[in-house]
Amino acid sequence: MPAVFEHLEEGGMSRAQLIEMARKDLEHGRNGTMDKVDEIFKVPVENYYEPGRFEREVRLIFRRIPLLLATTAELRNPGDYKAMEAAGVQVLITRDREGSVRAFVNMCSHRGARLVGEGCGSAHKFTCPYHAWTFSPGGDLVAVYSQDDFGALDKSEYGLISLPCLEKAGLIWVTLDPDSTLDINDFLSGYDSLLGEFGFDTWHHQHTQRVDGPNWKIAYDGYLDYYHLPILHRETFGTEIGNKANYYSWGPHTHLGRPDTSWEEYEGLPEAEWPTEKLVAGVWTIFPHISIASFAGGGRSVMISQLFPGDTPETSYTNQIFLMEKEPDTEALRKEADEQFAFLKYVVAEEDYATGIALQKNLDVGARSHVLFGQNEGGGQLFHKWVDTILETPDTDLPKLFQTG
Repeated sequence: MPAVFEHLEEGGMSRAQLIEMARKDLEHGRNGTMDKVDEIFKVPVENYYEPGRFEREVRLIFRRIPLLLATTAELRNPGDYKAMEAAGVQVLITRDREGSVRAFVNMCSHRGARLVGEGCGSAHKFTCPYHAWTFSPGGDLVAVYSQDDFGALDKSEYGLISLPCLEKAGLIWVTLDPDSTLDINDFLSGYDSLLGEFGFDTWHHQHTQRVDGPNWKIAYDGYLDYYHLPILHRETFGTEIGNKANYYSWGPHTHLGRPDTSWEEYEGLPEAEWPTEKLVAGVWTIFPHISIASFAGGGRSVMISQLFPGDTPETSYTNQIFLMEKEPDTEALRKEADEQFAFLKYVVAEEDYATGIALQKNLDVGARSHVLFGQNEGGGQLFHKWVDTILETPDTDLPKLFQTG
């Protein structure tokens, strides 16, 4: 399986691990080799379309496992918020008056109306559009419209339903189960320390766009796969990277490196001088639904692909969240960034997801019993094994999957 790294302590050896991966990628580049797993792995085709399994994946994975729902850049200041739907749950993420991130079900405690429409904004209070009950950014019920007529009510008992959340490395995770006992730090398995090397907490949110796709696992398989790059993306960018990947994992989360002799340029330098921008290059996937890829057009940027199941097993949608290290300050830089984002939407929609939608139709026919993940596709193998494991794990045992020691 992919190389596995231990949990990192706060402020620990994240850069050392980046250097270690770079040296392994250099060694593979020199030798013309790559990481391989022991055997070919089979995934039953019905895993991609069977309605009962799909319902279980939504319920037991997306509604139990922490999801990366926002970035610090989207709600940086007290009063800022982001409202969205995730796996059928309407979520409101806020930054309260003290600057802490909070997450709630986006539902008025009176009769269940949605408080805020989807999107980002800033507000010092949230007033229900149905009967004007009002809540603070901290989730407290602060006013009941015509309370004398409504009747006596202890407002402290009717605040918004709070959801577990955690802000780390400039990213915000939320668990959709309000009663979850799974510690988000344990779930991250130290991976957030590596992501912290990007410095996302100071980056700028430039743009978000949506792409519709096939079954969520077909879509996610592609994010864990360099094997297809010089074939499917030969006319766009795939030949620049090659078809070989080295996989490094922390719990269910996986970084894709590649055999790379360009690291020879830095071998004689102190490790402190190895460029961070290059050390964090490649693809970073966060189970069960995130891919982070770096780009340079219009200034240094990343595309955070935030994948969700659709309304049916055969559908999904992806929010492409673009963060930039610095906000473009000229029209030329803004134009270059916009062109980069439009290009990436085209590649995903017209190459990756168009291929996946056609693939989905073939799998639905049932002419074959399974699909294959080769010895060179260890990341995909690990992903599907984690999906199976979590589906088989009861609520009481879920925290144990991610605990160490």
